[in-house]
Amino acid sequence: MAKAKKTTESKTIRVRLYKSINSCQERHRISVRALGLRKLNDVRELKDSPSVRGLINQVSYLVRIEENA
Repeated sequence: MAKAKKTTESKTIRVRLYKSINSCQERHRISVRALGLRKLNDVRELKDSPSVRGLINQVSYLVRIEENA
């Protein structure tokens, strides 16, 4: 049997809140909070996973992403 590879290097994404959440839907506010963003220009480095990508896609008009190599 082949051994499963363990990847110690996990890809991360830097997410920045660049637009205010004042005039957006309540569901989108919850998504921004789930990403860990509170204030304008707040930056979080998150693990690149399908659930995080889904949250980012939902509020793509509020955040900007930078992929780290």
